[in-house]
Amino acid sequence: MQEPAAENRQTKQGGKRRFRFFSSATAKKTAPTERRDYSATVVMTALLLMAAVLIGNIFNLTILRHDEFTDMANSRQFGTITIPAERGTIYDANGTILAQSATVYKIFVDPGLFAEEMELVEQRNQSELKKAAEEAEKGNSYQADVVNTDQLLDTLVDYLATNLSMDAADVRKAFDADSNYVVLKKQVEKSKADRILAYVNAIPTVGSKRVISLASVSRESDTKRFYPQNELAAAVIGFNNSDGDGLYGIEAYYNEYLSGIDGKTVTAQDANGNEMPYRYSKTYAAQNGDDVYLTIDITLQTYLENALLEMVDTYEVSNRACGIIMNAKTGAVLGMATVPGFDLNEPFVIYDPAVQTAIDAIPDETERSKAISAEREKQWRNKCITETYIPGSVFKVFTASAALEENAITYDSHFHCTGSHVVVEGVPPIHCWKRAGHGSQTFEQVLTNSCNPAFMTIGKELGRDLFCNYFRAFGLTEKSGIDLPGETSSVYKAQEDMGPVELASSSIGQTNSLSPMEMVAGYAAVVNGGYLLEPYVVSKIVDTDGNVVLTNEKTVRRQVISAETSAQMRQALQAVVETNGGGNAYIKGYKIGGKSGTAQVISGSTTADDDLYVASYCCFAPADDPEIVMLIMADRPNAEINYYGSTVAVPYARAVLEKILPYLGYYPEYSDEEKQNLDVTVPLLIDTDLAEVKVQLEVLGLSCEIVGDGNVVTMQTPITGSVVSKGSTVLLYTDNVVSEEYVAVPDVTGLSFAEANARFAAAQLNYVAKGASTGQSNVKVLLQSVPAGTMVEKWSVISLDFGTSDQSG
Repeated sequence: MQEPAAENRQTKQGGKRRFRFFSSATAKKTAPTERRDYSATVVMTALLLMAAVLIGNIFNLTILRHDEFTDMANSRQFGTITIPAERGTIYDANGTILAQSATVYKIFVDPGLFAEEMELVEQRNQSELKKAAEEAEKGNSYQADVVNTDQLLDTLVDYLATNLSMDAADVRKAFDADSNYVVLKKQVEKSKADRILAYVNAIPTVGSKRVISLASVSRESDTKRFYPQNELAAAVIGFNNSDGDGLYGIEAYYNEYLSGIDGKTVTAQDANGNEMPYRYSKTYAAQNGDDVYLTIDITLQTYLENALLEMVDTYEVSNRACGIIMNAKTGAVLGMATVPGFDLNEPFVIYDPAVQTAIDAIPDETERSKAISAEREKQWRNKCITETYIPGSVFKVFTASAALEENAITYDSHFHCTGSHVVVEGVPPIHCWKRAGHGSQTFEQVLTNSCNPAFMTIGKELGRDLFCNYFRAFGLTEKSGIDLPGETSSVYKAQEDMGPVELASSSIGQTNSLSPMEMVAGYAAVVNGGYLLEPYVVSKIVDTDGNVVLTNEKTVRRQVISAETSAQMRQALQAVVETNGGGNAYIKGYKIGGKSGTAQVISGSTTADDDLYVASYCCFAPADDPEIVMLIMADRPNAEINYYGSTVAVPYARAVLEKILPYLGYYPEYSDEEKQNLDVTVPLLIDTDLAEVKVQLEVLGLSCEIVGDGNVVTMQTPITGSVVSKGSTVLLYTDNVVSEEYVAVPDVTGLSFAEANARFAAAQLNYVAKGASTGQSNVKVLLQSVPAGTMVEKWSVISLDFGTSDQSG
């Protein structure tokens, strides 16, 4: 037997060295066992790793991602139906509703349930037929009361199509849908929804006494936005899209507050994933939106819009007009209008019939569609903040106040106008609107005459750098910050690009293009003590519990000029109105300041269109302590009629002031001169003794003409309450049978006070003068309230607007 081979291995055991010996046979038997043990270890390790991964995944799915997979499971078994939050109401400054959401309804059908209901009807039909057969076998007479389900469906489809203004094919398609919830119509008025529900709860059938009640046609509450004032302040309020989100105006800017938080109904779903809200549901109530209160006063807004509409109509303004009334002390916007506007309840309808007619005449359908889209965008835009215009002479208040503040000129400075101004030698001069020149002028006269050469001189004395510094300081290089969407900023000549010619033209308001809102905010800073304010149209936002969640208040951006300079500008601008007829803005008993402007429309970057102008007027009142600042602007009046700001814009600014000043609590305080020439209100004279009437009229400074032989007045012209100029004639009838006499209204436009008075006296008509005092010799009749040639009753009252028809004022 072979000896075992000695391995060269040693171990220590009990401190002694010993050798281990293995035979070759032993080695052969041991090797497979070790391999099996190794394989088992690998398998066990793999199993343990797999178990660990499995346990980890189970932990991940059941613990870490529990909510996620729960939601996934629920999403297959449950659906959600959104419950729209009721949108907040928009109010004016006095609490008048401007926008409000009302409850309306969705009419829906459950085709699956309808099929089941028809099966029940058919089962009843079969029972009726069976009973009829049984009775017949017994020899009894019995008429089976059978309902034709096809005919029932036809009747129901026709009824719903008619009442929901839908195509019958679409209604029938809804009943055939593989679903349990199909909306037929949204925003259905309550009265109509009630009528439909009453019908489907008791549907009469043809040829049957049975009345069918269906649960498969029902309704859900929804909301619809209403605008009670229609087009009033439309560009400010804005409107919503079909999903109820604000698109323009306040509706868009404050959408987050107005929209609220939608609720939801969690419902079971059918096999196709369609909600079944009326079967299994859990409802989470909506949180209604907050109410928004504007600074805009609907009364002032109405006065403003009416005046603008009349101006647009009279002067055929082609590119819309706009106006802003702002509190000069706080920045609160009291009125903001763009006309023509649009009806908020039908925003996609072209508001101007003439524009719609022109669009309808476009033969190409694609071009017609483009024109409709462009016109809609135009009518929706708030011209006061989204467009810019060349202000013309209105801008001169900025040049003047900056020069006074920097002592480049003084209030006592004198200026000489020859009719033109040479800016740079070798370059053609820039002319004054009065080519003959104004001669020597004081600072007040420079503003009143709106003398271009004088203001170019003032701009030169101020210098480019200071001019640009004040241009920025008055906020004319930045947005005003008003809380409305879409505000644009001015287009202006950069300081580094402004040479002597650009400085001269900028000084007279003929280079830089401003938004009306920028102009009003800057103008307020000129007259309110020098403070540039941030304008705002929302005063507060209130939640459904009555808590005020947002308040807008006076925000001073910076002080631009001193109180002393501001006082000087107020004095000078008041003189513009009182010594020049204000270009027609004069109102007896009120202190008003203002400046008109006329500018050519710029095409592209440099070219002025000869026949396109912008006429505007910016004014404030009371002049000694301004409460309001107002801008009236007409973009592109018909130049063949007139285009001067003093003629086109100013009379309508005055018309607004005449109404809003008493409304705001300001009442006339007459000077001694004004008291002597006050207009007279015609009293009630009917049924009064003639002798007594004569005395009464004499005291009022009125004369009379008597028709008839009676002793008691039976009729009078002008009627009671009419306002006439002192010295007017009242026609008195003293017979019971009155034969009225009519006369033709003469044309007095362009005539002086004396000439108009003489012509009206000859025509046996009365008049009341507006826009200037009778002592001013430089004013003419610009407008008459009744067109020439109109036949009116003798001694009727015609309103005459006096003023200057040029670029002064």
